[in-house]
Amino acid sequence: MKTVAVLLAPGFEEGEAIVTIDILRRLKINVQTLSCVDTRTVVSYHDIPMVADATLSESFDTTFDAIVLPGGPEGSIFMANSKSVIAFVQRHDEAGKFICPICSAAARVLGGNGLLKGRRYVCSGDLWQQVTDGVYVDADVVEDGNLISGKGLGRVFDFALTIAARLEGNDASAREHAEHIYYRW
Repeated sequence: MKTVAVLLAPGFEEGEAIVTIDILRRLKINVQTLSCVDTRTVVSYHDIPMVADATLSESFDTTFDAIVLPGGPEGSIFMANSKSVIAFVQRHDEAGKFICPICSAAARVLGGNGLLKGRRYVCSGDLWQQVTDGVYVDADVVEDGNLISGKGLGRVFDFALTIAARLEGNDASAREHAEHIYYRW
């Protein structure tokens, strides 16, 4: 069974996290939510407390098939400034695991730490203008090697279904599930 870590930092965009978790779990992908702080409870961008499955420090040495980095202004800034988040992402990237930022996370977390490495990506708004190590593409979801980036909350279903399809190695069950939830993908 494929495994995915969804990193939850204070101020994370809850819609991007929850929809991605929901889609992946519906498709029988093992998702672990990891708090980027010392407690399992993390408060989202819109002040919704969520209880993560574990903390990042408890699961730091675990290797996942993919890492999802939800956006949110405060959440992406927190992750970008967290040495443990950057080390966790970097280790997974070097191992060829899927790195999956959405919204501001591609520009702030990856771009802000030299982790795009010339790859194509998408992010929200005009944050791409501050990035010097990646190639911005204005699309809903952009794939480049093991990097899968999503534009933002309005494209979270496309983002989550793409991650699921790549983890499964084909689009069949993701497409079937998209139809089941009345989503055109």
